[in-house]
Amino acid sequence: MIIKRYKNNPILTKDDVPYPVATVHNAGVVKHNGKYMMLFRSHKLNGRSILGLAESDDGYNFKVKDKPFMIPATNGEFAEYEEYGVEDPRIIFTDGEYLITYSAYSRHGVRIGLAKTKDFKSVERFSLITEADYRNVVIFPEKFNGLYARLDRPHSEISPWSVWISYSPDLIYWGESKLIMKPMQYHWDEMKIGPGAPPIKTDRGWLNIYHGVFPTMDGSVYRLGVALHDLKDPSKIIAVGDEWILQPEEVYEITGYVHNVVFSCAAVPEEDGSVKIYWGGADKVMCVGTANLEELVDHCLNNSREPL
Repeated sequence: MIIKRYKNNPILTKDDVPYPVATVHNAGVVKHNGKYMMLFRSHKLNGRSILGLAESDDGYNFKVKDKPFMIPATNGEFAEYEEYGVEDPRIIFTDGEYLITYSAYSRHGVRIGLAKTKDFKSVERFSLITEADYRNVVIFPEKFNGLYARLDRPHSEISPWSVWISYSPDLIYWGESKLIMKPMQYHWDEMKIGPGAPPIKTDRGWLNIYHGVFPTMDGSVYRLGVALHDLKDPSKIIAVGDEWILQPEEVYEITGYVHNVVFSCAAVPEEDGSVKIYWGGADKVMCVGTANLEELVDHCLNNSREPL
């Protein structure tokens, strides 16, 4: 077992939130001043999504703040594109601040917003960095040749939902986009793939924990897998693990708002070589497990397939 589930999963449910919500899932998590900060998605009781904030000393036991951290903007340029909700945040730390990418839903489709915070007490919307329809944008925590790099997953009816890379000098204008990874037919991720947690730097490459979807007669199954990107050129994928690292098995992952889902937006590397991986279970609750970073890299390299 590559990922060991925490014995007291789920670690956060709607019952832990001090305001009315139907779900708690798909959270970004980082360490800030020694504490774990979790930005989680919740469906309100009208079905639209907001982002809440929870804090923990150990990465397992979280306390939710009294008020939501981000709700759809009601004025300015963001309001039109967040009308239906804000979802699925990913967080990195770079240049002395935290960058938050999130899905902004509206009648125009879904595009990616970028917000910034220094302390998780206030948040500033910075830019809308894609047009519709994009989801699952993660930014690398380091620059490459002076440029920010991101992974994303545009919607496409022509080609399967695949992973692309793009670059930016300023976090506003993005380009040099390139397709770097596709689903594999009749594998566990044959329907679509997308970036999950922001990439983690290791001695052997950038570890990318991604999600893959397989269609069944009872609906789609969401699982997690890993890929390894070159340290200097993240558009070059060194290896893709042929087998998944986590699939829905527990009741809280099989049954919920959307059944048969494990979906990760966060992984926190620790000093002892382990990594805490956070995932939403069945789009309803938050879960966590631990893995060894070197074992995840080995999983990529020892049983790999072609990315394209």
